[in-house]
Amino acid sequence: MTVRRTLPQRALTLVGSWCFLDHFGPDRVADSGGMRVPRHPHTGLATVTWLFTGAVAHLDSAGYRAVVRPGQVNLMVAGRGISHQEFSTPDTEVLHGTQLWFALPEATRAMEPTFQHHEPVPVRHDDAELRVFIGSLAGVGSPVRTFTAPLLGAEVLLPAGGQVTVDLEPGFEHGVLLDSGALTVDGEPLPPAHLAHLPTGRTSATLRAGDGPVRALLIGGVPLGERIVMWWNFVGRDHDEVAAYRERWQAEITGPVEGEPQFGVFPDGEPEPLPAPELPNARLQPRG
Repeated sequence: MTVRRTLPQRALTLVGSWCFLDHFGPDRVADSGGMRVPRHPHTGLATVTWLFTGAVAHLDSAGYRAVVRPGQVNLMVAGRGISHQEFSTPDTEVLHGTQLWFALPEATRAMEPTFQHHEPVPVRHDDAELRVFIGSLAGVGSPVRTFTAPLLGAEVLLPAGGQVTVDLEPGFEHGVLLDSGALTVDGEPLPPAHLAHLPTGRTSATLRAGDGPVRALLIGGVPLGERIVMWWNFVGRDHDEVAAYRERWQAEITGPVEGEPQFGVFPDGEPEPLPAPELPNARLQPRG
């Protein structure tokens, strides 16, 4: 698939607790093969899947199954450890969307894993149609629990020439990801597939579409206030912790281990799990 990793980047490693944003497609599944991600592990984070076209089937070691479609959100909280797989469904012809992660704070990063599925009701605000899947915006709130500092995640649709002004929490930093169309954010043009960063202290933002319709994501949150190490699918606090996660995953997928598996037990008959890549030959450095 065509994937654009807009977060993290050298100049911007976090937006609130958001630590990762992959923006993929639109890709014809007949050509790309679609999303085929066998079982793999996560720790210390939550995954958020939000699609524009197509559908993805989720299965995890905590026993949750769900298919996410456009206008719906899947949120999986890894906590102390979980494993899951994601495959685009056989009826998906074009796959296009995003997957985001946010880091869990020290207080909840060792919690038991859990999962939520939600379909927000679209609302009108100025010229925009909003779907608030995390947090609250324009008087609309999502019931999805994040187990971290307050966050925001919303899809914004604008018609050609349309404009919307949204009130922002001044204690949040925000990001605007432009999926399609021509858009300005407070008068500044934002190229497609780019992420604009709005630092804390902002109380509003105005998004204006050009001569065609616009689709964008607005994310935000209170700065995490903690330093994290993120490598492969793990979030920890230092190199040694992440190395231990990798060692444990490799042990669990290659043979029996003592005690309860950290990354859970998977149903029989599913594709083989993904092995972890080798660690780099230097110590992982924290960020944030």
